[in-house]
Amino acid sequence: MRTTTGWRAEGGELVRSALQRRDLRADDIAVRVDHCGVCHTDLHHLRSHADGGAPLVPGHEFTGVVTGIGPDVTAFAVGDPVAVGNIVDSCGTCPPCLAGQQNFCREFPALTYGGTDRHDGSTTLGGYSREYVVREAFAHHLPEGLDPAAAAPLMCAGITVWEPLRALGVGPGSRVAVAGLGGLGHLAVKLAVALGAQVAVISRTADKADDARALGAEDFVVSTDPEQVERARDRFDVVVDTIAVPHDLAPYLKMVAWDGALTQVGYLGPVSVETMDLLVGRKKLTSSGSGGLPATAEMLRFCAEHGVVADVEVLPSARVGEALERLGRGDARYRFVLDLSDLD
Repeated sequence: MRTTTGWRAEGGELVRSALQRRDLRADDIAVRVDHCGVCHTDLHHLRSHADGGAPLVPGHEFTGVVTGIGPDVTAFAVGDPVAVGNIVDSCGTCPPCLAGQQNFCREFPALTYGGTDRHDGSTTLGGYSREYVVREAFAHHLPEGLDPAAAAPLMCAGITVWEPLRALGVGPGSRVAVAGLGGLGHLAVKLAVALGAQVAVISRTADKADDARALGAEDFVVSTDPEQVERARDRFDVVVDTIAVPHDLAPYLKMVAWDGALTQVGYLGPVSVETMDLLVGRKKLTSSGSGGLPATAEMLRFCAEHGVVADVEVLPSARVGEALERLGRGDARYRFVLDLSDLD
């Protein structure tokens, strides 16, 4: 086993701890983790983690540098900049995997943390650590020109919104609205704008209107203003719903145009939908989670070509508690990223 240092959940807090990583298998690479994004999923898992259960080290969107390779590795060399997302393995044989949609693996993909290693059954430990060991197939070359800290959130937040934008054919002339302007939402705006869409932001208050326009949005809809909501009725080909808490979908479905779609990627719990809200206009309700390997590689290339990265606040990893506390009360513009170099 290899030993590294990271932040493990103990007693409701994250404490600096020695962590064990597996010795390199034939197709593994070792990655020195330099920057890891702080995702709302991390906060959720920490809040629900019970002491005495499986070990928990959060972090599933990170960038770094290759420090070691297994004997069968061909795609990477020591010193290569890399990016890793929230999936680190899959069965590789089911129809979704064969179609390049490892995120929909029928045996469920191995997650970067809190998952189960497909070979030895151990619990995966995440990127809040100085080293990660991963199969080369599930790592991506970080394109030249992308800032490693600002690119880290692309590997979860970015791919989560890229997948439905591409699946729904967003491009020049598409009318897109993004509900919620947070870690997911601000990247949905940037990516939709870069794809050539006409983009609006939907938010409960007008507080973020200037931010939305600075990100490239052409319009802003206050969802608590009945007149603005009525003016937006049947207006958007795609509404990307990034709101992370339970909420009524009806107002957002009313803004979807005929044959358009509401794609929900923020809140993943149960929802109620009036069939009439779908029936009138042949509207669609869809969802998506993460992305397959080909889509992730495509997104990274696109982001490098168009200069799309997350708006981040970088903190030394010792301030992870502060990042999580501020994230919990909505004080993030728009993604916290941990600098793991202080673990040396």
